[in-house]
Amino acid sequence: MRKNFPLQIDGRHPDRVLDAVKHEVRKYIKRERRRDLPEGIDFWDFDCKCGLQAADAEVVHLSALIAAIDALAKAQATSVYVEILAKHGKRTPKPDLIPLVDEHPEDDLPE
Repeated sequence: MRKNFPLQIDGRHPDRVLDAVKHEVRKYIKRERRRDLPEGIDFWDFDCKCGLQAADAEVVHLSALIAAIDALAKAQATSVYVEILAKHGKRTPKPDLIPLVDEHPEDDLPE
């Protein structure tokens, strides 16, 4: 999704317009996460950008996207550009640092 959202609309309260923008962003993310995953892929990840215009949009993490929209609205911006692109995500297993229990204690016994 690449979209420029107006934050000031005649006849509508700016807070309600901001709520509608955030709702549409959250709805898009939920819809993308419901898509079927290709084989070998663990989850959907997202590349996000937010700014006043497409040219000066900065990369933000998905968890900070709503906060970035709020910050632009507090700075009296007339519109906000949001870009969300879905990509494949693969989880990496956590490394086992130290085994907690010896798996074969009988190997340590004298014969």
